[in-house]
Amino acid sequence: MQNKHFHAPQRAQKKPKTISQNDLVALIASSKIEKSTYLEPEIVDAQVKTFDEFAISQQLLQNILSKGYTQPTPIQAQAIPAILADRDVIGIADTGTGKTAAFLIPLIEKVVKQPTEKVLIITPTRELAVQIRDELASFTDGFSIKSTLLIGGMNIERQKQNLKENPHFVIGTPGRIKDLLKSPHFSLTQFTNVVLDEADRMVDIGFIHDIKYFISLLPQQRLSLFFSATINHKVKEILEKFVSNPITISIKQKETAPLVEQRLIRLEPGMNKIDTLHDLLVRENCTKAILFGRTKWGIEHLEKDLVRRGFHVAAIHGNKNQNQRQRAITQFKEGLVQILLATDVASRGLDIPDVTHVINYDLPATHEDYIHRIGRTGRAQKQGIAFTFLT
Repeated sequence: MQNKHFHAPQRAQKKPKTISQNDLVALIASSKIEKSTYLEPEIVDAQVKTFDEFAISQQLLQNILSKGYTQPTPIQAQAIPAILADRDVIGIADTGTGKTAAFLIPLIEKVVKQPTEKVLIITPTRELAVQIRDELASFTDGFSIKSTLLIGGMNIERQKQNLKENPHFVIGTPGRIKDLLKSPHFSLTQFTNVVLDEADRMVDIGFIHDIKYFISLLPQQRLSLFFSATINHKVKEILEKFVSNPITISIKQKETAPLVEQRLIRLEPGMNKIDTLHDLLVRENCTKAILFGRTKWGIEHLEKDLVRRGFHVAAIHGNKNQNQRQRAITQFKEGLVQILLATDVASRGLDIPDVTHVINYDLPATHEDYIHRIGRTGRAQKQGIAFTFLT
């Protein structure tokens, strides 16, 4: 693996398979939509039954238990010992399987034992980066472990200052990481532990060349951790350059009835869409709902309309800066607003408990977008409902 700068030639990205209204109806009718993707993983039937069986410090164990974690999920039971043993890992697992803790726990332990260790975590979205940072903060309570976020929508000069403090953990998105590589206080050669999280999503949204470029700048001797829901030929291109003699962990759910009940709302001639949504929100008692639209302008218009109708809402989309987006998510998590309006920027990475409903006000562009949208509900063994408007 050579450690030199290069810029890979630009190639056309393979577009995700689009979905028509008829295709979506057929998929739901035939029950082919994710039979168990959104179920919380079963407790693993393996040797590791509790977190105190891992070779981790007492303080870290207490922080894990204080979060209410009792038994490791399958990805945690298999990945944590491997990472503690300094093995590269390929984890094939969906959001909601506990994969964030699966790599954070052993990496924190490495830093506790050797404070000179540095960790780089690369994610596709700002929201996922913030979520990982928050989980890291809860696990490192009581430790002198520093971390920083490198994401767009936030002050880049402040991020440069944070890098000067030599944080143990750097969590960022490809675009901002690339921008900050020009800074004298940020070099990828510093990082001997690297995580690529939701690698398939990074490929889907066009970051494959940036990721290859980053890999070329990393030290040859490093721990490489790779997590993805799927492995296609583009993702394999990254894998070949990234990991060395890895342990592959694939978490497959049992086929059971889904916890997401899927319903269609057909708009007949003469029916007003916003009035139908209003009636739905009242009738269904949507106390914690995420509503998805296709465009940021459509979401802005809908936000104003729902506020005029007396609903407590917040919105996240591309026209909102990161502080505004994070404030909206916090208000939704804390129950200060009942409806979170979002474009597909929120369909990946958000892990908000107790979401009762997902509403596809606009049809998603792809089958994959639909899967990730409805996956925001039906979590933690709780029933969820997904409504999709059809015209």
